[in-house]
Amino acid sequence: MTELSIRLHGFIVSTIASVMTRASDERGQDLIEYAMLAGLIALAIVGAGFFFKDSILKLAQGIGNCIDFNNNTACNPGF
Repeated sequence: MTELSIRLHGFIVSTIASVMTRASDERGQDLIEYAMLAGLIALAIVGAGFFFKDSILKLAQGIGNCIDFNNNTACNPGF
């Protein structure tokens, strides 16, 4: 029984040492930072879209009137 506990203890210690070594490795850190930055930029774009939603819809409708090929509509893009 003591031989099994010694092997189990050795296995646990080596596993913890291996995990700690991998955790201190800095490979891939740049990729994670770029992914976080891209997420922050995407969040800012979505937030701006919600904030300026009415203006964007009005602008799109005005541009749609300009490219409508109907001579009766007034071209007012809304800028």
